[in-house]
Parts: sequence; structure tokens; C-alpha cells
Amino acid sequence: MSQKDRYLKSPDLLPVSHSGKKISTFGFAVMWVGMAVVLAAFAIGGDGVLSLPLGWVVLASLLGSLAIGIFITIVGDIGIEHGLSFPVYMRAPFGTVGTHIPSLTRGITASIWFGINTFFGATAINGILNIMMGFDNWLLCYALFATAQLINTAIGIKAVERFADLAAPIIIIISIWMYYVLTSTAAAGGTNVWNSVEAPVSGTTAVNAFLIVLFANMGFWATLAADIPSISRFIKAPQYERNWWKRNKGTLVGSVISLPLVQTFMVLIGGVCYIALGNFDPVVALQETATGIALAVLLLMIVFAQWSTNTSANVIPAATIFSNTGGPKVPFYVGVFLAGLVGTVVQPWLLFEILVPFLLVVGGILSAIVGILIVDYYILRKRRVNVPDLYRHDGQYRYFKGINAAGFISWIIGGVSAYVMMDYSFLVGFVVGGGSYYVLGKFWWFPKYKQAEIEDPSDEKYLGITVGRDWTIKEEETAKREVASTEFK
Repeated sequence: MSQKDRYLKSPDLLPVSHSGKKISTFGFAVMWVGMAVVLAAFAIGGDGVLSLPLGWVVLASLLGSLAIGIFITIVGDIGIEHGLSFPVYMRAPFGTVGTHIPSLTRGITASIWFGINTFFGATAINGILNIMMGFDNWLLCYALFATAQLINTAIGIKAVERFADLAAPIIIIISIWMYYVLTSTAAAGGTNVWNSVEAPVSGTTAVNAFLIVLFANMGFWATLAADIPSISRFIKAPQYERNWWKRNKGTLVGSVISLPLVQTFMVLIGGVCYIALGNFDPVVALQETATGIALAVLLLMIVFAQWSTNTSANVIPAATIFSNTGGPKVPFYVGVFLAGLVGTVVQPWLLFEILVPFLLVVGGILSAIVGILIVDYYILRKRRVNVPDLYRHDGQYRYFKGINAAGFISWIIGGVSAYVMMDYSFLVGFVVGGGSYYVLGKFWWFPKYKQAEIEDPSDEKYLGITVGRDWTIKEEETAKREVASTEFK
């Protein structure tokens, strides 16, 4: 087997079999409870209530979270059906070499989020230790907190799910308590949180403010909408199930029920926090409103929330991408610690003051990838994938020197369009990126570089769990080249 072929077949990136799917429907829903409790959600709420009543901010957040949850479920079928991770499937719309550029964009972004969340979790730990012991060293807390999260993730997906099971009920209970504390503080100052608006707007300006909150929520989770296959490939699903809704129930319950409910509640807390105290950062706000053990317990929720978010939504995707880029020399656990290193070196907590604009830009860039993935997988390939060739250097996904030009041109067009119309970045990036890819792929690129599953959309040859297949990538040396094949199980 050539070195180039071996490079594409890192053991951590091979398709996950039906028996290897370990996350239950309930388990994924619980994971979302932890993933959605992040300080960026509080920032969206704090920004929103500057110009809109809290009720409208909540509605915009609910609609935006519901919409992105649907996108996450749609893209997640790639992992459910074929057991493929995000960077491996990206070899189809971007090429076996080209996959690394958009994948690394997501991987570095995920690492940055790891650093942001770890920083705020570390400040919460530092606050707890200061209350209990008089200790004050956030940098040491950061190092210890980062290490604990990375070890938890490196152990494997089941360890991540178990931590989510522990963290979720604590997060829910303390979130409700946090809301009660903040609303009581506002009421004590004579403020009704549902009527208070710092700089009210009306007419088209109000509509625009509403849409900005909506798309900020979508842009925030556009990162996971792109690389959800890296997680969904581990979600349990029934074999021989042709009904899309039943097959994707595990992703659907988590992304369309848990995500919108929890995300919206966190945006609500951020809005209430700003109205009550003029600061949407609960770590700072809680230190002003609570004392002693009560404050320590509230801060503990921040710690659990950042941990649960980081392991599932940031470290797993980043580590999978870094492993894909590095090949067999970078196994998953090495990718985990690379994510931690990158997320720390860039000191991303310095970005927090410009977080909402940052979300809109990144969301727009990655929304173009979401559009490209959906068009490639559903419209052009009709969910059928020649999986063995994804692991062959000389297979159909090599295209021109490992590059699918249709994917890159579409990504650039979609990303630039999203940047120009930043307030609506997710929608613009998704529509323009996906539309461009459909035209370029169907009428230019794929007529030049024939795709087996497009030419012959056979269920038996190119579907996975729907026809009861586990994709098995075999490595057989022949006199001419390696042959990758599939088996029915």
C-alpha cells in the first residue's frame, strides 16, 4: 500500500459500523443540554435587549435555533447513513487534498471556541476557589481545566456522553436558579425585565434587529451544522430503515427539541442579566449579586456548561479534522491535545468583545459549506456515496490533483456574499454557496469527472445503513494497486 493511500486511511477516520454507534437518542439530547449553555448565547441576549423587548429576543432565538437544528439534522444523515466524519465526506465536494482547507477552517474555529469556553470556565473555578480558600490564580485554573477536558475527550465518545449525563441535570437546575436570582435583582430595582429596552427601535429597524438576533443564533451553530457528521456517526440508528425521520430520530430529538429550548433559555438569561446588571457575562454578574456558597454553586454551573460544550461541540470536531489532516501519524487523541494547544496559543478570550460580529462572519463562511454539503449529498448524489473511493488516493474523488474546483469556487462565492451581507450571513452564504455548487457541479465539474453514484444511483451499491450495510474499508495489496471494497453484514 502506498504512503498516499495509507494517509487517507487513518484508523480513527474509517466508517463507524452499526455496532460502533454508542450514543442513544436520549444521550444526544442530554449532550445538547450541556452544549447549548455557552457564554456566547448570553452575549446574543445581552446585545438583543439593547433595542428589542426581551420577548422578541426570545422569539427570534427560538426560531433561529429551530432552523439551525433542522439544518444540523439534515447534514447529520451523512454520519447516520454512512458512518462518515465531516473531513472524510468533505473529500467528495472538495477533493481528497482540497478537504483540508475548509476542514481546517472549522477545526481552528472549534479550537478558538475551546479556548474561549475554557477561559470562562477557569474564571468560574477561580471564583469558587477564591470563595472557599482565598485562592486566586486563573491561569493555573485554566491549565488544570483544559487538561481535564482534553483527557475526558481523548478517552472516547462514551466518556463524553457520561459526563453530559452528569452535567445536564445540574445545568438545568442551576440555570433556573440563575434566572430567578437575576429577575429578582431586576425587580428589586423596579425593572420589569419583559418591558425594559435600553434604546427601543421600531419599523424596519426593529425587523432588522429581530433578524440579526435570529441569524446570530443560526450563525453560532453553523459550525456544528457543517461538521455534525463527526458526532452523528456515533448516534444509534435502525438498520434497514428507509423512513428519513425514523432513521434520524436520534439527531432530530437533540437538535430540534433540546437545542432550541436550551439555547433560547440561555439567550433569555443573557438578556435578563444585562437588564438587571448592565453586563451579560454571568460570571461577572453573579459575583455582584450572590455571595458565599450560593455564588459558588452558581459558578459551578458555568464550569459544567463549558466542559460539556467543549468536549462535544469543539474538541471532537477539531480533533477529527486534525487527525484527517495529519493522517495515521496524528491519531484522534493527538488531535485532541492539538485542539487544546491551538485554542490556548491564540488567546481567543480577547475576541469576546467582538463576539457577535465574529459569529456572523464565521457563520456566513461555514454556512456556504453547509449549503454545499446538502446540495452534494442530497441533490447531486441523492444520499448515495461511493465510500471506498473516499479512502483511495487514485479514486473518483481525486478530481484534478486532489481538488474539486466546483466546491472551492462555490465556497468563495458564498463566503464573500455572506460577508458583504453580514447581518444575514447564514442565509446568504447557504443559498449562494449551495446554488453555485449545484450549477458548477452538475453542468461543469461532474460531467468532466464522472461520479459512480451519480451515473448509477443504486441503493444496493451506494447506500449504507438503509440497506443494512456497514462500510468496511479493506487494505489488500495487489501487483498493481490497493483495492478498497465493501461488504454486507
